[in-house]
Amino acid sequence: MQDFYSFIEISLTGLGMGGLYALTGVAFVLIYKATRVINLAIGEMLMFGAYLFFGLVAGLALPWWLALIFALAGGGLLGLVLERAVIRPMLGENPISVFMVTIGLGSVLVGLVELVWTADPQRLPQFLPDEPIIIGPVFIFPEPFWSFLIAAAVIALFLVLFRYWRGGVALRATAADQGAAYAMGINVPRVYAIAWMLAGMIAAGAGILLGAIAGLSSELALFGLTVLVIVIVGGLDSVLGVLVAGLFIGWIESLAGSYLGGEFEHLVTFSLLMVVLLLRPWGLFGTPEIERL
Repeated sequence: MQDFYSFIEISLTGLGMGGLYALTGVAFVLIYKATRVINLAIGEMLMFGAYLFFGLVAGLALPWWLALIFALAGGGLLGLVLERAVIRPMLGENPISVFMVTIGLGSVLVGLVELVWTADPQRLPQFLPDEPIIIGPVFIFPEPFWSFLIAAAVIALFLVLFRYWRGGVALRATAADQGAAYAMGINVPRVYAIAWMLAGMIAAGAGILLGAIAGLSSELALFGLTVLVIVIVGGLDSVLGVLVAGLFIGWIESLAGSYLGGEFEHLVTFSLLMVVLLLRPWGLFGTPEIERL
């Protein structure tokens, strides 16, 4: 029975990380659905939000809840600035060009963070409950547990807004058919800005939660590579796909790391990516007609 309980603990920890994968994947899909831009800088946006929160709490001694509000606002502002200054002038250009621009944006953000906060690893001040979660004989680390609950709540709120909020309806209309959205009087450039702003806020929140688990360093941006795998596996244009793929890959990585060794985590993830690309190159829940780079 002890092996079974250990399996449950490992699985729940993996699902906690999978919630962060799914949350960041939602930001990725949101940008792609609205603007058809594959944003490879999502990991760096996530890292920037985490460092901004750290700077406000540790540097300015703000209460963590106030720093959280400012960090989320900063993430949204970053998304707006990137969309307006860099991405919007590139719309209509060759997709490869826009793709490469997002890679360049990521490098700029990493350099900016290291310039301001240095490349030394940091630790976020404790803001999540630190009491271990004990359910019967099962022990769960508090950070993944609370991160999963927060990520699930944010995703649920996003889905409700996406369905009923006027801006969410405009986002869905633009994602379905940009030409028809223009014809119906929807301000499509404004929708682009809203998509990048929301994605920036979501990425910042995910970065803060990830920083609470793994600490801070510029390598936090590499989290975006795993998220890219998740959105490809789930489907670049499918919110449901990234939710399913995020939880599944988080679970699989946790099992591989515990039973095979940490070096096998990404091996299993990218092996799964290769299998999905061979069988369903548009992803498990994606649209088959979607164009691949």
